Amino acid sequence: MNRSLSILDLTPIVSGSSSQRALHESTLLAQLADRLGFTRLWFAEHHNTTGLASGSPEIMIAHIAALTTQIKVGAGGVMLPNHAPLRIAEAFRLLEALHPGRIDLGLGRAPGTDTLTAFAMRRSREAMTADDYPEQLAELLAFDDATFPRDHPFLAIRPVPADIKLPPLWLLGSSDFSARLAAQAGLGFAFAAHINARSAVSAMRAYRAEFTPSVRYPAPRSILTVSVTIGESAEHAAELSAINDLLLVRLRTGQLGQHPTLAEAQRYQFSAAERETIAAMGMRSLVGDASSVKQQIDDLADQCQADEVMVTTFLPEFGDRRRTLLELARLYDLGQGTTPAEALVLATV
Repeated sequence: MNRSLSILDLTPIVSGSSSQRALHESTLLAQLADRLGFTRLWFAEHHNTTGLASGSPEIMIAHIAALTTQIKVGAGGVMLPNHAPLRIAEAFRLLEALHPGRIDLGLGRAPGTDTLTAFAMRRSREAMTADDYPEQLAELLAFDDATFPRDHPFLAIRPVPADIKLPPLWLLGSSDFSARLAAQAGLGFAFAAHINARSAVSAMRAYRAEFTPSVRYPAPRSILTVSVTIGESAEHAAELSAINDLLLVRLRTGQLGQHPTLAEAQRYQFSAAERETIAAMGMRSLVGDASSVKQQIDDLADQCQADEVMVTTFLPEFGDRRRTLLELARLYDLGQGTTPAEALVLATV
């Protein structure tokens, strides 16, 4: 099965570097992905995470879309409970007006942060305890489609720009909940296997089996998101995976600083308890040389019946991230129309 190949960029800051450098490198990688032929590039929303350079995907979308020509750019995603649906409607209608046909809106229901920071974002205890994600989604759709009931107080509100519709909507999730909601609403669905690989197959198959066609999506459309750790060889990939392990330990203990270098990860002495913690966590990366990782991706995507694969990596170094794009583009034949001269330029970017 021929699948589209896309990218999720978390804008990581490597130890000893800066947010400005990380954003510059993300921009360079976005331009490379655009020229290589990747389908889409998404940015995530995380807060109070000092090891990441961006917590505002809509700003990254506007920046990257202006510096690329064909790749679709989107949010993977906007955490809807953190924002008023009207605010999201206006922001993404504006992005769609600026870059027609090239914007995606992925929506999630997690806060993307810790409880205290979520409170600072939402500003009320009621918003913290509300379990109204389906209602928020319905409100966002009603703003876009002008389908509020006649007696609804928001009926007279027109999101601006008023003559533009929202870009394609995707629900994001790492469980069956969002899969079934996306199916019920007739929206696209992206599963975060890099967060919870164990539930990927059941959730994505449930989405496809229960899908209700809609004007936005006459047929189901699903994305499998995976983390990859691609080394120059299997041995090199195994070495790089120490970075993943240290990141998981820090995540579990709330130490969300800059991402460790390979040298830092190799110096770290993991305890037996930490090894057990890593093994028990649902976050996983597919590790190996490029061919091995491609096979792992394809096997999981086949099981999930995914239409598209989106890759991310926990590796923060520019060279490792660049190698990931170049190797996957080569193995998935993304650059079939590239001339030998262009391929040489891309290889040296």
